[in-house]
Amino acid sequence: MSAEASAGSVADASVLATQSSGQGSEEKGVGGGLAGSKYVKLNVGGSLHYTTVQTLSKEDSLLRSMCNGGAEVTIDSEGWVVLDRCGRHFGLVLNFMRDGSVPLPESHRELEEVLKEAQYYRVQGLVQHCMCAMQKQRNVYEGVCRIPMITSTKEEQRMITTCRKPVVKLQNNRGNNKYSYTSNSDDNLLKNIELFDKLGLRFNGRVLFVKEVLGDEICCWSFYGEGRKIAEVCCTSIVYATEKKQTKVEFPEARIFEETLNILIYENGRGSGPGGVALLESSSLMASQSEEEGASAGDRRVRRIHVRRHIMHDERGHGQQTVYKD
Repeated sequence: MSAEASAGSVADASVLATQSSGQGSEEKGVGGGLAGSKYVKLNVGGSLHYTTVQTLSKEDSLLRSMCNGGAEVTIDSEGWVVLDRCGRHFGLVLNFMRDGSVPLPESHRELEEVLKEAQYYRVQGLVQHCMCAMQKQRNVYEGVCRIPMITSTKEEQRMITTCRKPVVKLQNNRGNNKYSYTSNSDDNLLKNIELFDKLGLRFNGRVLFVKEVLGDEICCWSFYGEGRKIAEVCCTSIVYATEKKQTKVEFPEARIFEETLNILIYENGRGSGPGGVALLESSSLMASQSEEEGASAGDRRVRRIHVRRHIMHDERGHGQQTVYKD
């Protein structure tokens, strides 16, 4: 009986050894690399690729280290080199290794994914390629000037109070007029709109420029800092002529540009400090035609500038106009 038991234990041991060797053949780690091979089969997260050792060795990367034994390689029973990574962008990485350049996706998110894969495989050429493409995308984005169009008072209040930048608003509603316009009013209205576009491009990223076309004013500039109105420039007035009243639109370019520069003291919250208050007070003294409102001494007032508000002239020829004060 002892001889039979001994024979049975030997048989069981051989079976275990066979199972162990069979499991080892399914997946094994190779430390010597792939230098002895010419072709390589890659299984990257279920995505299968077939290439050569020469291609993988073109750049000093993780893939070259796998070929020359610098990194451990896992090979399954069918001879596929197994890489535990997502294979979505590996074909792009492999094409860059083959050609030295490759078209990159336009989506910023996909571009970031390719950059992550290039960094993992340590393919420095592809890393630089991705970073240059992302920088170009940022430059294009920063060069785009977007002007929000206000459609309601609630939207305007929310936009101004939540914005951390100074805000310049142009209220433009040519149809809100019960009188006829003077001869130069249309030209001046277009000049105001053109100046708004130029200022929006010049201070893009520093100041939020918004347009409103539903208000009561025909042409009026408003300047906001830290969520409240700082100054206002009204460009319209009424001309009292002998026969009929007319609406006149002015183009106070210097005043508008000055108020835009003044509003920059509220950039990055700088208007809250003592220096910002002093600068605001000094600029208020320069407003020769301003009409200040507000009874509280603790609140900083809004500078309201009405162009030629007290003496207004018709634009007709000399001897054909009568001038009145409003």
